[in-house]
Amino acid sequence: MFLGTHQPRLDDKGRLFLPAKYREELAEGLVITKGQERCLYVFPVGEFQRITEALSTAPVTAKAVRDYSRVFFASASDETPDKQGRITIPQALRRYAGLERDCVVIGANTRLEIWDQQAWDTYLVDQEQAFADLSEEVLPGIL
Repeated sequence: MFLGTHQPRLDDKGRLFLPAKYREELAEGLVITKGQERCLYVFPVGEFQRITEALSTAPVTAKAVRDYSRVFFASASDETPDKQGRITIPQALRRYAGLERDCVVIGANTRLEIWDQQAWDTYLVDQEQAFADLSEEVLPGIL
């Protein structure tokens, strides 16, 4: 499970230090791909395989499934962290997420998300009040 908020910086070669507490779990490899709200999703290989299997059972006749799968898989990049715990984020993914230097890496349960610092701050301002005001259960019986 991935939790917390971290603020690494991209270096001039497009590399980013993974949060130290997740390096061991991601040492064997990971997959980076486009996420919603213009962030990047980072999945451990096993979780990415689980998602791949789930999407493979979705009906290929459904246009939304085809569209989502095309973007999701076409933009995916498998990476292995270097000995210092850095990953290289491909230029196309950096451009999609607007990543230049200051980044935020958040834990989002089964994945990490990488955000541009300013985009995350804007998103959080919008969402924190909605979160605080939420008056109905998100997961009935749980939350």
